[in-house]
Amino acid sequence: MAQWTSTVGAQQLARLLASQRAAAPGAEGGGTRRVPAYRALADGVRLLVLEGRVPVATRLPAERELAAALGVSRTTVAAAYEALRADGFLSSRRGAGSWTALPAGNPLPTGGLEPLPPEAAGTMIDLGLAALPAPEPWVTRAFQGALADLPLYVHTHGDYPAGLPALRQALADRYTARGVPTMPEQIMVTAGAMGAVAAIRGLFAPRGERIAVEHPSYANILQLLREAGARLVPVAMGEGLSGWDLAAWRRVLRDAAPRMAYVITDYHNPTGALEDEERRRELVAAARAAGTVLVADETMSGLDLDPPPDGRAPRSVAAFDPGGSTVVTVGSASKSIWTGLRIGWVRAAPETIRRLVAARAWADLGSPVMEQLAVARLLAEDGGDGERGSGWDRAVAVRRERVRENRDSLVSALRRHLPDWEFTVPHGGLTLWVRTGGLSGSRIAEAGERLGVRVPSGTRFGVDGAFEGYVRLPFTVSGPVAEEAAVRLATAARLVAEGRSVGADAPRSVVA
Repeated sequence: MAQWTSTVGAQQLARLLASQRAAAPGAEGGGTRRVPAYRALADGVRLLVLEGRVPVATRLPAERELAAALGVSRTTVAAAYEALRADGFLSSRRGAGSWTALPAGNPLPTGGLEPLPPEAAGTMIDLGLAALPAPEPWVTRAFQGALADLPLYVHTHGDYPAGLPALRQALADRYTARGVPTMPEQIMVTAGAMGAVAAIRGLFAPRGERIAVEHPSYANILQLLREAGARLVPVAMGEGLSGWDLAAWRRVLRDAAPRMAYVITDYHNPTGALEDEERRRELVAAARAAGTVLVADETMSGLDLDPPPDGRAPRSVAAFDPGGSTVVTVGSASKSIWTGLRIGWVRAAPETIRRLVAARAWADLGSPVMEQLAVARLLAEDGGDGERGSGWDRAVAVRRERVRENRDSLVSALRRHLPDWEFTVPHGGLTLWVRTGGLSGSRIAEAGERLGVRVPSGTRFGVDGAFEGYVRLPFTVSGPVAEEAAVRLATAARLVAEGRSVGADAPRSVVA
């Protein structure tokens, strides 16, 4: 029986390896030290495994196929495979081929965006997640209020597939206040934005269907869509990654005819771009003409750190689809309030919501009642202490203040210690998209992990190995911690530029 669970083709693996070489120092003839061809190939595959772009237990191409795709000798590929086996990154069986593995006791350092375990605190600066502690006292107060409301619900079955009526009404009222008239029948509560997108994908884009995505896009959504068997169609962002390239979107929607498109409209993750109203209107029109369902992720809505360019926040994409036949919007409490509050929602036409609710019977059935009550409490006009304004708005105001401080602190530290790195400071959101001065973002991430700073490389946010020359940095640290993070990243960048590796026992500073 084979020990592999997926495969990577020779041409696909060649493209992934080529993207590494294009972003590596010395790709244009610079001065990095030369290594044997087999060793360079082995190192490239090893890095793909460590970065998560070639999953563990993936069957690799036969030696002859890969040699032809790379334009090297079969001997070179055979030697590279043998080196990978010796390092513990490849397993083989006669008649079953070879598949990727990890050395015993060697976890993936940068293969995902999952949080670090608590015991890593104090030694590792975790810039892998764009998430902050809860804005208090609003979250605790909301749960205290939810506990007081709970007796009204514990005598029922507790099964609300569409969401608690009180929360659906509160969310509908919030959309209406933003200029998008909405009824509770247009809302379904989900387990975070990920649960919302998964449900929408299941309804509109079954396995094998095309889904158009911004390029780059949110890493976890890309992985969710891949795991669901979607055929991703990347659409490059405009010049300078400043927003949508509408000409490119029109071409893709017309020529590829994707069943669904996924976009992040407000302070895009990872680039921080904010789409203006005219581009929103034009993309909706293009999607309608192509018969494509446009899923607009609004989880960063409200996280504006500077005044909007034209003085007011752009309206929801749903405002440009009055009939509700084209646009489905997704929201969440996780980014605006707290990641531990796993409540998201879908806004769509009533018929779409009915179909989503019906399909939920064999998915997750519904969202936890307590968390829904807490979000309903946050959205209530009384913040819980008699002061004017909802707990949600006041909590988001606290969140904005902290994120703005973190952003400014991180940007200043990067400019001091990494002046060659390029980025555009976003006016909102939680992330900074950074070009790493021509160096490999994957190698910087790998070296940084050893030095005590954890970052995801740009390839996590691309399709087929794109954005190797980038990293994403969240606005989650400030002051001395931001300074130390920049120092460690600068050390990692220097080691990568010099073609040196970092030992597993590399010293790490202690961060207060």
